[in-house]
Amino acid sequence: MLRLYDHRTGRAEPLPAGRGLRVQILPGAGYRTLVVADLLRRVVQRGGRRVRLVSTPLAMGDAYADYSVASVEVLDEPLPDADVYISTSAGTDTGALCLTVPAETGEPPSDPSAARLAMLEVPYREPLDMSEARSSAAGERLDGWRRKVAEWATSPGRPMSREYAAEAEAALADDLGGPGALAVLDRLAADPGVAPGAKLETFIHLDMVLALGLVSAIGTA
Repeated sequence: MLRLYDHRTGRAEPLPAGRGLRVQILPGAGYRTLVVADLLRRVVQRGGRRVRLVSTPLAMGDAYADYSVASVEVLDEPLPDADVYISTSAGTDTGALCLTVPAETGEPPSDPSAARLAMLEVPYREPLDMSEARSSAAGERLDGWRRKVAEWATSPGRPMSREYAAEAEAALADDLGGPGALAVLDRLAADPGVAPGAKLETFIHLDMVLALGLVSAIGTA
């Protein structure tokens, strides 16, 4: 069950019940805010619930799509009764569950997928400086995974590793623990006890939530 940090109680709490979830991104959103909102949507949808993701008009237009953020419904005024709000400012009083995602600082990498990875590498409630060193490290990490996925794609198919998949999903269910889920990918990639075909299927399964384009190099190995 997904649990998110609730500033009202000071601890992680389960999502409001229901078949659907209404998520409102409050004014001032940057790319990181949208990436976190998109991750929330993907995790909730993996659990079988519908998600309505709404924002007020965005300064970046629809350029967020380059960051693998699916469509965002744009309204002139915020929803007054959303289930979850996402804000860049701490202490925003919405009367409901509100995630605080500090806006990123610095210049993002030229590769939007590397930028998304860099944003997921830091817990969403912590500040994020998109320094050149961070951007470069994220790009190298992403390229390494993509090369491995392309290599594994040439091996016989195998069922995915449910153990590794469950571990990554548990990390994401714990207040959108992106760093923990990404660490699972690193360990899986280095595990000699898991067949290449199983690694491939597990990476593909998890990338449906992480949306890092991990299969983009398939066919080049």
